[in-house]
Amino acid sequence: MRKHKRKNTKVRPVDFKPEIVLFNKPFDVLCQFTDDQNRKTLKDFIDVKDVYAAGRLDRDSEGLLLLTNDGKLQHKLANPSQKTDKTYWAQVEGVPTETDIMALRQGVELKDGLTKPAIIDIIAQPNIWPRIPAIRERAAIPTAWLEITIQEGKNRQVRRMTAHIGFPTLRLIRYRIGEWTLDGINNGHYKRVNHG
Repeated sequence: MRKHKRKNTKVRPVDFKPEIVLFNKPFDVLCQFTDDQNRKTLKDFIDVKDVYAAGRLDRDSEGLLLLTNDGKLQHKLANPSQKTDKTYWAQVEGVPTETDIMALRQGVELKDGLTKPAIIDIIAQPNIWPRIPAIRERAAIPTAWLEITIQEGKNRQVRRMTAHIGFPTLRLIRYRIGEWTLDGINNGHYKRVNHG
């Protein structure tokens, strides 16, 4: 008679308190707490222990980064199969038309496959902090702001999507992850929220 091996599962301590930190990440900050090249990291801004980023945000992107000590929540937010909406504000070079944007709404073929349909609208410039350093704008070329909601997280996906239709992203800010937004959080600051 064979004995069934019990699956090794981690048990949360009874007094486990889920911790959620919403951080408005500045430009040129790495989404990690250590760096051997002395670049700016999360430790320069966040003094909450034992929290880790749920998903990532590129060094040259800004905005909402969610950190937590809750592994289940971290997995849910970072895993594309869980279909968590993420909303970005992208400042692009040039002014796309509805026809240009329709391609992104339907999904475009990138090197690593077809993107899922996205929710995209042209919006007025959001009321946001100045980027340091400022983006390089060319006087003869206007820019536009797009609000883009996706559920995937392909590497540099939003930038590649806008470039694919001929409008390179100059500035990218993540505004929302699931139910959480940047509202009320200054750039370079964070707030702790209750969860569960």
